[in-house]
Amino acid sequence: MTAAPPRTTAAPAPAAGGAQAPQAAVPWAAAVWLRAPWLAALSRRAWFRPALAAVSGVLLAVAFPPYGLWPLAAVGPAALFVLLRGARRKRDAFWLGTAFGVAFFVPLLWWLSNLGILPWLLLSVIQAVLLGALCLAVPPLVRLPVWWLWAAAWWVAVEAVRSRVPLGGFPWGRLAFSQADAPTLGWASVGGAPLVSAVAALAAGALAALVTARAARRTVPAVALAAAVALGACGTLLLPSAGDAGDERADVAVVQGNVPRARSLQEQARVEMVAENHIAATEELAEDVRAGRVERPDLVLWPENATDRDPRNDPVLSARISQVVDDLGAPVVVGAILDAPDDRIRNAGLLWLPGSGPGAYYAKRQLVPFGEYIPMRSLLGGFGDLQLIPRDFEPGDKAVRLDAGAVHLAESICYEVAYDGQVRDQVRTGANLLAVPTNNATYMRDGNLGEPEQQLAMSRLRAVEHNRSTLVASTTGISAIVTPDGETVDETGPWRREVLTASVPLRTDETLATRVGSAPEWAIVALAAGALGTALYLRRRDGAAAGAASGASGTRTATED
Repeated sequence: MTAAPPRTTAAPAPAAGGAQAPQAAVPWAAAVWLRAPWLAALSRRAWFRPALAAVSGVLLAVAFPPYGLWPLAAVGPAALFVLLRGARRKRDAFWLGTAFGVAFFVPLLWWLSNLGILPWLLLSVIQAVLLGALCLAVPPLVRLPVWWLWAAAWWVAVEAVRSRVPLGGFPWGRLAFSQADAPTLGWASVGGAPLVSAVAALAAGALAALVTARAARRTVPAVALAAAVALGACGTLLLPSAGDAGDERADVAVVQGNVPRARSLQEQARVEMVAENHIAATEELAEDVRAGRVERPDLVLWPENATDRDPRNDPVLSARISQVVDDLGAPVVVGAILDAPDDRIRNAGLLWLPGSGPGAYYAKRQLVPFGEYIPMRSLLGGFGDLQLIPRDFEPGDKAVRLDAGAVHLAESICYEVAYDGQVRDQVRTGANLLAVPTNNATYMRDGNLGEPEQQLAMSRLRAVEHNRSTLVASTTGISAIVTPDGETVDETGPWRREVLTASVPLRTDETLATRVGSAPEWAIVALAAGALGTALYLRRRDGAAAGAASGASGTRTATED
C-alpha cells in the first residue's frame, strides 16, 4: 500500500534576484504592498532594503550637531530595527547594518576629511563594519516577546563595544551625544550617557514595534511608545539647577587666542604664533581687570596645545607666560606640550601660578590613535601625513586635580570628553569645576563646525551628568561656559580672538551617575546578553524539536509503506 503524500502549504515564490517577496519576509507589511503595488515591485530589487538602511543612517546623523534634529535619534534606529526584523539570513543583517553604519558615520565625521579623504572614509567604514557585525544579534532578539525592549538594550551594548574597541574605542555617535537640547538630557544625572542612550533607544524600539505590529496587536507597542516618550520628557525634572543662592562661586575666564587658518596637517605644524596669541589675549584680559571692566578671575583656562613646546624648558616662553600671569594676578591653566622620558611628549594642562610659575599638571590619558601615537609605528609611520608625527605622546597614568584657591579643577582634554570613565575619574578626585581644553583647528575647514559643535554637546552632557559647571576652551572655537544644567551661558564664534568671563557655581555634591559609575551600562549590557542567550537557546531547542518531529514522521511513513 502506498501512502498519500503529506499535505503541504505552498511557499511564496522568490522575488527577482533571489530575494523573498516582501509579503513572506515582512508579513505586517502586506497591507502596504496591496495598496501600493509599485512599492511592492520596487521592494523586490536587491538594493531596496540596503538603500532604506542607508536613508535610516542619514536620519540618525542629522540628529547630531551641527544639524541637531534630536528626535531623529529615535527614528533612525527604529527604521534599522524594522529592517533587521525582516532579515532572514545572517548576511542580510550584516549588510543592512553596514549600509546603515556607512550612511551614518560618513556625514557624522565629515570634519575628519580635513585630515584627508582616506582617514575619514577608513574610520567610517571600520565603524560601519563593526556595527554590521553586531547587527547579527538582532534577528534572534526580535523573535522574543517584547522584542523592542531587548533591541533597545542591544543598542546600548553596541555603544559599549564601540567605546572600547578597537584601539581604545571610538565613542563618537552615541545616541546620548545627540540629546544636549532634548528633555532626555536630565537622565545623564542618574545613569550617565548610557542611560540617556537607553531612553532614546527605548523610544526607537517601541516605534519600530508599533510600525511592524498587526492592526489588532498595536495596543502594547503604542503604550510602550507613549511610556518611552513620557520617560524621556521626565528628564527635565532631573536636570541640576543652574545656580542656587547657597552655591560657592568663582569668577572664571576662558581664553580663545585663535591661530592662522591652515589647510593641512603640514601647514598646521608650522604655526608658531599660538602661544603669542594666547599671551596677547590674556594681556587684554589683564587690562580689562585693571580698568574695572571685569572681575579678576579666580582661574583662567587656555586651550589644548596653546603652547607647542614645553614652557618649563624654554626660558623665553616661560618668562612671557610668567609675566602675563603675574600681571593678571590669577592662576592660568596652560594647555602645553610637555617633554617626557624616552623622547616622548605629553599633552597636558599645566597650572601656572602668579609669583611661583609652573606647578602641577594633568597629562592626557586617552590618546588619539594616528593623531597622538602611531600603532605599529614601524609599519605605518612612514605613510602620508603620519610622517608629521615623529614621536608618540606619553599617556598620563592617573586622574589629577588642579587646585587654585577655592577652585578644584578636573580636565578632560579634547577627545577624552567622549569617554565616560575618564571624566568620572577626574570628577571623583573632588573637583568642583570641569574643563575641556581642545584644539579644533585641524578639523574646521570651509565653515564646517561639526566637530566643535559635537564636542560642545558632549561637554554639556558631562555638566549635567556630574552637576558641574564646565569650561570649554578652544584655540579657534567653539569655546563656551556651561552651567550645571547643561545650558551654554556664553560662547565664542569660530576663527576669532575672544575671552569669555562669567561667575559659575562650584559644586562638590556627587550625582547618582557619578556615584554608580558604569553600573547602569553593564546592567543594560547584561540584559542584552541574557536576552540574546535566551533567544539562541530557544532557537536551538525549537530546531531540535522540529528535527525530532520530522524524524518521527519519516519513521511512521516508512512503517506504513
